[in-house]
Amino acid sequence: MDGNGRWAKKRVLPRIAGHSQGLQSAQTIVKLSVQHDIKYLTLFTFSTENWDRPAEEVKGLLKLIDESVTKASDQIFNNNIVIHFLGDNKVFPKNLQKQLNNLEKKCAKNNGLVLNIALNYGGRAEIVRAVNKLIKANQKQVSEKNIADNLDTAGMPNVDLLIRTGGEKRISNFLLWQIAYAELFFIDTLWPDFSEKHFIEALDWYQKRQRKFGGLLDHTHA
Repeated sequence: MDGNGRWAKKRVLPRIAGHSQGLQSAQTIVKLSVQHDIKYLTLFTFSTENWDRPAEEVKGLLKLIDESVTKASDQIFNNNIVIHFLGDNKVFPKNLQKQLNNLEKKCAKNNGLVLNIALNYGGRAEIVRAVNKLIKANQKQVSEKNIADNLDTAGMPNVDLLIRTGGEKRISNFLLWQIAYAELFFIDTLWPDFSEKHFIEALDWYQKRQRKFGGLLDHTHA
């Protein structure tokens, strides 16, 4: 979800205003995902690298996350959404950690959209955490399944479609293991302006892709 800061700068607003508007876009996409019967949605909300931003912006982001979790709690539960928070949340204030854990538990028995919110998340750090779990368990030989089973997304399917807004054409340490065969959709639109029209455009584009997973669509031809 890229482009919040640039969106705010274009309007001569503080960067946190862009993040607030970006939150509105996120809520729209969650609703659309439910409507279109999408099973899994992951939103890259706060990366391990975001701590390097100005202290005032980081403080504002954490406050926005705290407030949005509180306000959206009942709505998420009532819409039958299962929510998971990916990443290392132990660095957050204790009160926020408690809110995140409580919301996960509250929605654990729902069976609708699985909504992953990546907070203090980095793809490399996630893989390192998985490997360290295996080391702690005295795993002598490691397979791909062993690693996948110890990722933050354990038990979930790999990513089918990755959407990046804001014109950047890179992965930026997001779900590195899970996107091995994902279709990558890049769009110039800044995240706060990302609307239903853009989301449907991405879904339509995805449906036209021919996914071969390293093989051939027609095995009779080389």
